[in-house]
Amino acid sequence: MSRPVPGAPRALNPGARLAAILQLLDERAFWPVSELADRFAVSEETIRRDARQLERSGVIQKVHGGLSATSNKIEAPYRIRLRENAEAKQRIARTAATLVSDGMTLLLDSGTTCHWLARSLSSVRNLTIVTNSVEIAYEVLGNPGQRLLLAGGQINGTHHAAFGPEAKAFCAHFAPDLTVLSMGAVDADRGFLDFDADEAAFKQTLFAQARRVVVLADHSKFARAGFIQVASFGQVQDLVTDQAPPAATSRAVSEAGIQLHRADVATGDRRRAGVAA
Repeated sequence: MSRPVPGAPRALNPGARLAAILQLLDERAFWPVSELADRFAVSEETIRRDARQLERSGVIQKVHGGLSATSNKIEAPYRIRLRENAEAKQRIARTAATLVSDGMTLLLDSGTTCHWLARSLSSVRNLTIVTNSVEIAYEVLGNPGQRLLLAGGQINGTHHAAFGPEAKAFCAHFAPDLTVLSMGAVDADRGFLDFDADEAAFKQTLFAQARRVVVLADHSKFARAGFIQVASFGQVQDLVTDQAPPAATSRAVSEAGIQLHRADVATGDRRRAGVAA
């Protein structure tokens, strides 16, 4: 029977264990199955099942006796998107962080701006963070005073996240204080849109339990033509962006009663529509 290594993670749920394995592979390129089984106090067959799931997503490869990081992991599509408009996304994340207070439960989707938000909250204690994103779980895992709950199921290799029925059912158990979503496009007539059918379908299921929905969208999203509607303006309470939206979108946001927060270019301070546009 495998014995846990002293000080190792204990009693992690399957999703959190996947994130922890990825973190270990960032630290060291190869880990034997037996060593991972000891580290997490699970059977070697459990680690092999984890390895098969991660291998399908393209982020690791199974080799004889263990797991190895793939050579192209850093340049995966998710990592490329993470760098796009990174400065604006970071300012948006810092502004969105001002909406978070001690003791909250947050649900963060797999968007890259949510990734930057998770990083901005790294020093905030007494938070519970629910996510379907392996990448965001990696950011949260190990932060002192933060509890991580990771939705599982099949991992999408492009988004490094779970969008399937298991992930939907898992997230349906929670009524978070803030449900924070990144969006692919914002349209004055059709509201909030995205481009991936599975990702959009997952986001659509989050509104039923949401208490307050916060959308994060940098200025480039106002010029994009998304083709799958995720939500109308009336379903969202807050929009955080880095530049004032086009006039038609601003009117739609105002008419829906959405609170608009704009990150100041110089300081990243929070600005509100009607106060400092």
